[in-house]
Amino acid sequence: MGLFQTAGAKLAYEITGEGPTFVQLHGLTSCASRERRAGLDMTLNLPDCQVLRYDARGHGSSTGRAVPEDYLWPRLAEDLLELLDELAPGETVHAAGPSMGAATLLYAALRDPDRFASLTLMVPPTAWGTRSGQAETYQRSAQLVEDQGIGAFVRVGRQVLPPPALADRQKERVPAVSQELLPSIFRGAGMTDLPDPEALRELGVPTLILAWVDDYAHPVSTAEKLHQLIPNSRLQIAETPEELDTWPRRVARFVAAHPVAGAVHR
Repeated sequence: MGLFQTAGAKLAYEITGEGPTFVQLHGLTSCASRERRAGLDMTLNLPDCQVLRYDARGHGSSTGRAVPEDYLWPRLAEDLLELLDELAPGETVHAAGPSMGAATLLYAALRDPDRFASLTLMVPPTAWGTRSGQAETYQRSAQLVEDQGIGAFVRVGRQVLPPPALADRQKERVPAVSQELLPSIFRGAGMTDLPDPEALRELGVPTLILAWVDDYAHPVSTAEKLHQLIPNSRLQIAETPEELDTWPRRVARFVAAHPVAGAVHR
């Protein structure tokens, strides 16, 4: 495990394997080590890739500050691009991430599209018209943690049924975030949104969009809208655990269809 210093945080990362770089991101309140248990690790069928996993600022083993603006998605995208400049200089990479990770990838790819050979956006979060309701939920969660602690937040979370695709998986209820930072991370999430739709129409990076049904925080409507907006995109929707289990194989085929072939980022 290494540490990379960026503005206001040290990012914990791990590199394994050899070959073209594939970056695996994670979602809000999660961390790199939890993604496999959640069915969101897309590296299982990529033996010929170098895999870079890292914890977003404030999550897992990474440090952070109690500053909501530090957790806006464009800021997280800057972290990713700086990390790639340090660990994969000159390389064009493949990347995948769920929810917050998907949002991070969109902002990073809009800022530097030549850096990415492919994007895999898993369970994109609420956006645009559906974002305000989720933002209110994040603000209430932040206040709940401040008033009653993480335990109270975990107890509320137990009352929420998982989407059908996760029916056979045990959900990680306790956030991979300290009680000190969690309110700021929630407030930052409530202050941010996906990029402007018109900007996404210009995104030329090959994109695979993977969604699941019946998840109010990750509605299929966001995935469908992204598919409409991003020119070179594909969309797959999972309704069952068996369909979710196919995602790593789908990603491996998608990566193979868009080889880096020695491409150098300029």
